[in-house]
Amino acid sequence: LVNRVTLKLIEAIRSQGGSFSSIKQLNAGSYYEHVKISEPNEFDIMLLMPVVRLHLEKSDDTGAYYYLRFKRNPKEKYLTKFLDEEEKLSASKMLDALREIIKREVRNIPDVTVKRKKPGSPAITLLITNPPADISVDIILTLKVQQSWPPSTQDGLKIEEWLGRKVKKNYRKEPLYLVAKQNKKEKVLKGNTWRLSFSHIEKKMLYNHGNTKTCCESNGVKCCRKACLKLLKYLLERLKMKYPEKLEKICSYYVKTAFFHSCATWPSDRDWHMGDLEHCFQRFLKNFLDFLQRSHLPHFFISQYNLLGPEDKASSHFLSRQINYEWNNGFPIF
Repeated sequence: LVNRVTLKLIEAIRSQGGSFSSIKQLNAGSYYEHVKISEPNEFDIMLLMPVVRLHLEKSDDTGAYYYLRFKRNPKEKYLTKFLDEEEKLSASKMLDALREIIKREVRNIPDVTVKRKKPGSPAITLLITNPPADISVDIILTLKVQQSWPPSTQDGLKIEEWLGRKVKKNYRKEPLYLVAKQNKKEKVLKGNTWRLSFSHIEKKMLYNHGNTKTCCESNGVKCCRKACLKLLKYLLERLKMKYPEKLEKICSYYVKTAFFHSCATWPSDRDWHMGDLEHCFQRFLKNFLDFLQRSHLPHFFISQYNLLGPEDKASSHFLSRQINYEWNNGFPIF
């Protein structure tokens, strides 16, 4: 159903010609990474727009957010109408234009509506009314840029011991992805920032997660990496349902980031035997708690970027206390 709706929508957007005629679809998120536990009712769809080259200018010290400018004589002249007064490519202008097209097109698709815009969100959210439960689909505008990754990524992706130097080298040759995302640290919120995204690499890492290349293949030895990730994602999901206001600022991406750090810390398949699931999960959980208690969780690809800033300290410590309570009492929430 989700694929039918999104394909229909993309065909309609392309058929109009103009700025968004070159978009392609990339499925992202936990459902497509096969790490979803509960009923799949949320989906992430990236709409990729190919761009040849851009000039990236850091918007803060995280190394994750950028202003984008075109080089001289850009091939993508159809995007110049989205430039702001400083000649920067405006994420909000592009998102607003795409939102209007999508709102117009969904009128022709039964049981589909566009949710109200969330301030600062990079997503255009569709609501599909599909008994017995509604389905939400986040459409994320993403630029796919054919150029090397910026310097801020140089010390990240520490997978040499886990997946190997060759794999890392190949990953770093992949195009640069940038999503239309407001940087809340800006003094004046103009809506013209873009954030680096590594969803395409994360998906590959979850598919090919073994230190030995046969891990979890049909004839290979099964590991418990994904099982550990699913358990912690589910635990966070249940706690967020129980304490929605207290844990509003905590997102599942933190769990995925901690998971990648754990895989890099314990790189061997021997460290993740399926028969040792309980031990491995507790080790992973302890690692995650350590990040929460220190309010320091480095982005896996941008090591200077701390995902748990000072503004998240209260939420991090509250989550840490709830997880410890669950752990000490045999996880009654499960």
